[in-house]
Amino acid sequence: MSFTLHGIPVSRGIAIGRAYLIAPAALDVDHYLIEPTQIEGEVERFRAAQQHVHRELDTLRADLAADAPSEMGAFINVHSMILNDAMLVQETIDLIRTRRYNVEWALTEQLERLSRHFDDIEDEYLRERKADIEQVVERVLKALAGASTALNGVHGACDEMIVVAHDIAPADMMQFKTQTFQGFVTDLGGRTSHTAIVARSLGIPAAVGVQHASALIRQDDLIIVDGDHGIVIVDPAPIVLEEYSYRQSEKALEQRKLQRLKFSPTQTLCGTRIELCANIELPDDARAAVDSGATGVGLFRTEFLFMNHKDRLPEEEEQFAAYRRAAELMNGLPVTIRTIDVGADKPLDSMGGGDGYETAANPALGLRAIRWSLSEPQMFLTQLRAILRASVFGTVKILIPMLAHAQEIDQTLDLIREAKRQLDDAGIAYDPNIQVGAMIEIPAAAIALPLFLKRLDFLSIGTNDLIQYTLAIDRADNAVAHLYDPLHPAVLHLIAFTLREAKRAGVPVSVCGEMAGDPALTRLLLGMGLTEFSMHPSQILVVKQEVLRSHLKTLEKPVADVLASFEPEEVQAALKLVALA
Repeated sequence: MSFTLHGIPVSRGIAIGRAYLIAPAALDVDHYLIEPTQIEGEVERFRAAQQHVHRELDTLRADLAADAPSEMGAFINVHSMILNDAMLVQETIDLIRTRRYNVEWALTEQLERLSRHFDDIEDEYLRERKADIEQVVERVLKALAGASTALNGVHGACDEMIVVAHDIAPADMMQFKTQTFQGFVTDLGGRTSHTAIVARSLGIPAAVGVQHASALIRQDDLIIVDGDHGIVIVDPAPIVLEEYSYRQSEKALEQRKLQRLKFSPTQTLCGTRIELCANIELPDDARAAVDSGATGVGLFRTEFLFMNHKDRLPEEEEQFAAYRRAAELMNGLPVTIRTIDVGADKPLDSMGGGDGYETAANPALGLRAIRWSLSEPQMFLTQLRAILRASVFGTVKILIPMLAHAQEIDQTLDLIREAKRQLDDAGIAYDPNIQVGAMIEIPAAAIALPLFLKRLDFLSIGTNDLIQYTLAIDRADNAVAHLYDPLHPAVLHLIAFTLREAKRAGVPVSVCGEMAGDPALTRLLLGMGLTEFSMHPSQILVVKQEVLRSHLKTLEKPVADVLASFEPEEVQAALKLVALA
């Protein structure tokens, strides 16, 4: 019987093939109390399982192909760090010793505690890192049970295999490297889950957040994954299969054509140069940025560097090494490093919260981003010194998140001057002319733009938060997520105003949110005056194609019509004319 499931589109394209189901590891373990004489033996059993998983991860890392996406090695490294983190290891051992829990009970109890911390995180990207902890715990539980963590049964290569799972760990995805598989479908996940990131890196169609897919789809079912729309069609009718096969062939041809654009100049039909930069999360992601033809890193999120520490923040040398590596990998192309964007709503240690960081009642409006950094000046100075030192090894810029007030800008610039003075006193080199910019992600920042244009070298519009704060919508709350609308007139007017006023002042401005990587919005942003986009590396070529087909003069009138429209039907009608311009 044919039926259709709906999820979140995270990696474009169409996959047609047979379902290969991966059963989730059972977290429903035995719970029993051990005798005092058994405590150390239980601890040793936990240590042995931990070492077993370490060896598995080391083997996966060693077997990585030279052309494997950099994200894969980075995710394995993250899992290795979690496996050693005190919030997982020491707290589990403490439960064994103080509560006399058996190791499986202690491990799942600690997982539950950590999960509660992550559920309170407002930021979608960081909240989804909870899956990393769950996946590491599953591997340890399998090792305790003496079960293999390999994806059993994947031996006879199936040229049209589509993986269907409750969730997929990055390390498990690595075990498909010798197989030909067409797509991914998972019950869990979002746009920033590891499955989504790796699928985009590999250019494989994927739909995540397809609830109950692994329960409803049977082994070897014929399925279609429409990665453009997040649709999964099970047992499609012949006419549907024929239509999707045709669309798949068309997309394959289009993708081959896109590869020819990789290193050609990015300019409109009227000759205007457009910069297409990449967003990265880890230093080694810079490789993917270069390979994609990016002209720089428009956003280096530094939060991951702060997430794998217990009772301490990363030292200056550790941060410096990460920033330096990214700068060197970009070979002179600019790297814009955003200072830490965590706070009361985002715990710092890798497992989801230290004792000093209580979850705020309304975390999205609480002590986060630059507000938190300014409340912790020594931490902030450490990060600023590390970024400044890295500026010797490439073209580095500093980007400050969530600024809204003049005093916040001034305090930030004072601390940057202080960091420079400290480096001068120590005789350490840095770029004295390093550029400093601000994220425009709060309506107040866009409306009070002269405060920013007067004080800063460049601006970056973070559309994800700008939409959220403008519309008072938590995009992670399923009850209101349907109201999250990048084409709301208020959002479009704030973006257009920012671009127009920055241009008048001669201050460069980019867009680094999800809107930048959506080819359906490329012409709209170009018509508003945007000349610098920053997005996931996998999105660059499809956006580049739209740029190459656009003429700025012909976009002026239809974009003006969009901005003059307020009724949804009027906005959609005007957008169709933008697409045809």
